[in-house]
Amino acid sequence: MNFKNTIAPLTVLLFSLLILRVDAKTIPAPVVTKYPDYAKEFIGRDKFETFNRKMFSFNRKLNKYALKPVHIVWASIMPKYGMDRIQSAYTNIEYPKRLVSTLLQRDFKASGHETLRFLTNTTIGLGGLYDPAKSIFKLEPLKEDVAQGLAKCKIKQGPYLVLPFINSTTPRALLGSLIECPLDASMYIGSPITALVKAGLIVNRTSYAQPFIKLVESNFADPYDIAKKIYGLERYIKDNNLDRKEVLQSALREYAKLIEDKKRQEPVDVVDKKELEPRSNLIVDDSIRGYAWFDTIDKTDVDLADKKLVPDVILKDFNPQCPVTDAMRTALFSEDEKYKSIWSELSLWNRNFSKKVKTSDINLAQDREDYNFKYIMQKDKNSPLAILYPSIGEGITSHHSLVFAKIFYDAGYSVLILGSHFNWEFVKSMPKGYAPGIPMVDVAYLRDATNKMVKKLEDKYDCKFSDKVVLGTSFGAFATLFLADMESRENTLNISKYISINPPVELLYAVNVIDKNNDTVSQSLADIKNRVAISASKIIQLYEQRNDKDDFKLDSLPFSQDEAKLITCFVLRQKLSDLIFTLNEVSQSKKTDIYDTINNVSYYDYAKKYMLDSGSETVELLNQKTSLYYISNFLKNNRNYKILHALDDYLVNDKQLKDLRQFAGSNLVLFDRGSHLGYLYRKEFKDILLNEIRLKKSTSE
Repeated sequence: MNFKNTIAPLTVLLFSLLILRVDAKTIPAPVVTKYPDYAKEFIGRDKFETFNRKMFSFNRKLNKYALKPVHIVWASIMPKYGMDRIQSAYTNIEYPKRLVSTLLQRDFKASGHETLRFLTNTTIGLGGLYDPAKSIFKLEPLKEDVAQGLAKCKIKQGPYLVLPFINSTTPRALLGSLIECPLDASMYIGSPITALVKAGLIVNRTSYAQPFIKLVESNFADPYDIAKKIYGLERYIKDNNLDRKEVLQSALREYAKLIEDKKRQEPVDVVDKKELEPRSNLIVDDSIRGYAWFDTIDKTDVDLADKKLVPDVILKDFNPQCPVTDAMRTALFSEDEKYKSIWSELSLWNRNFSKKVKTSDINLAQDREDYNFKYIMQKDKNSPLAILYPSIGEGITSHHSLVFAKIFYDAGYSVLILGSHFNWEFVKSMPKGYAPGIPMVDVAYLRDATNKMVKKLEDKYDCKFSDKVVLGTSFGAFATLFLADMESRENTLNISKYISINPPVELLYAVNVIDKNNDTVSQSLADIKNRVAISASKIIQLYEQRNDKDDFKLDSLPFSQDEAKLITCFVLRQKLSDLIFTLNEVSQSKKTDIYDTINNVSYYDYAKKYMLDSGSETVELLNQKTSLYYISNFLKNNRNYKILHALDDYLVNDKQLKDLRQFAGSNLVLFDRGSHLGYLYRKEFKDILLNEIRLKKSTSE
């Protein structure tokens, strides 16, 4: 046995045990918070946070200056096919650790399953380079490690630790890694060639962590806290075998049955289209079938309170589940190009769309951080420009923004991508004391930022954009309409069209809905760890299937209303957490108790604390200033905008949509279902969008 290979993990384990022996200060009793702290739920109190944060900061620098450059070089000389084959072979030779894990768990069925997979892939799969066990015999791989077996043996997890080269671990996980060392077949052969091979295997395997590192570092105000949450959740999923395929498969079967049952019980169409004759003054364009606004009227200058609002566009075979779950279908909004892979993230030679998008920056306030933005230019630099404002809290790496960018780019536009003004990075670039939430204030800053970005691009490429279009989603859609109102009074950006997708009508109303869902989750904490873990496991498995299968298709999601609320609330609370963390100017490298405060703050609490003008303003006045009613005159008197919405969007109500119809007239396009952004993946939506942004051909053509 080559004992040199055991030194590193053994040293790390001994080091961690020494830390545990250090007399720490008395740990205060856990603080009860209104909303769950998932880091504490899954890992417990962070006893060594000061040390952990310093070590986490060290590891980030180590990755940036040492590990990532090696991974980039590796991915640039090794094709994606080669990386995947090496990773497959490495996974195959890790069979002993998976076998020991299943034996410790007394899961003999899984032991036999793994043994059969190993024998199949070692023989037919050429030493594990290929996975015929999965592709031919449908034997799905299991993600087992010895730490899972130790968990089943009732060995306690211990406190959360960050150690050199290891961003997240616990004493139990370290002990599991130590036990795995003698199970590594390559340790028993010592030669220079073997050392080089093993080095290549390690570089290849560790490179697969880079996308996660990038996700943590570029999307969250406190990377340490989110890394801790994700590690705790991931460990809980593994230790309880919730990553097994049966979790997702049973859910898919269950929801498929529910949808079929619902189809048999309900009529095919919500609206009888034969009774809805097109009315010429209401038709928006050829891509919309010209359905009526209301069932009994032609005009919008009458009281609509008792009238039934009906859709402009009916989505056939949408198979609605519940509004919160339907809203999650927004994740299905993507292009055919599979731009997410380890190779595409790292290789210098990869030229897919996401790698063509460039990053630049501007300064928005003296003595504040520069603000990054993304863009992609057409070959004709004078082509029209699309400007994208994303949903609440989203940064410049927003998935939606990238998909919209490709749609616009393919249609002939250059594209400028901003982050949300409710995002922590935007706040760090703003003057001290700025807190987002008041639309007229936010949009003034947003307009200034947009103007500086446009000028920088025009100066850099010596061009003048022939036209400009702004598209916003959700909170960004809300800002888009306020920008349109501001520009109608003082034109500085020369924008010809504004496209607003699912804007809230009254911001405080939407805030209260979000808080109500959060409160529902918080009032049902029983077994919350298991419910969150099952929901997360389904997401992970769906994502993996989407990347693995070229023919992957999903028209509904295997989430109950409770699971959908858990997921949505987790995401929205994380965005609020990032913002408050930034507003309080908390250090990333020092111990903090800010999360005891954050987890007691609702969105409505945020509004009262940061958006009310020095306490002299009433909530009623605040509600007026943060609603589309405030710009109703613009909506009534202008036609250079388009609003797309859904009748069952859970962040608006029926009265608000009726009022919006009165204000916007044919500028409002209503889908019969799809909830909040849940219809973006549908062809009907894409056809409408493409029709709106279609460029006019020049007379010379």
